[in-house]
Formats: sequence, C-alpha cells, structure tokens
Amino acid sequence: MRIQVNGEARETTAATILALVEELGLDIRKVAVERNLEIVPRSLHGETALAENDRIEVVQFVGGG
Repeated sequence: MRIQVNGEARETTAATILALVEELGLDIRKVAVERNLEIVPRSLHGETALAENDRIEVVQFVGGG
C-alpha cells in the first residue's frame, strides 16, 4: 500500500504501525508516532492498522549531552 512517512511517499507491506516502525529499522521504545494528525499511544502500535494514503509522522528520540 502507499502511505506517507514524514512527508515522503512510501510503498509498504506493513499492516500495523508496529510493523512499519520495524520495517523502518527503528527501536519501537524510542519513537513517537502520529497517524493522520493523531498521536498513537505506544500500547496501540501493534493493533493500529495502516490504510492506503495514511499520513504517518515518526519522531525518534535521541539521547545526548
């Protein structure tokens, strides 16, 4: 299916937000995800289905000092 991730068009076979984050190679514990302008709680990533033309924003937390 075709979705947008951080403003860029992307083809994916991921069915859920969790699968998409894993497909992107990100650590699920260190990301925040928004789907169609609504934040998706981490506890719902595995059950929140993706749909054609969804707009996903993924923010990755980075530590530093």
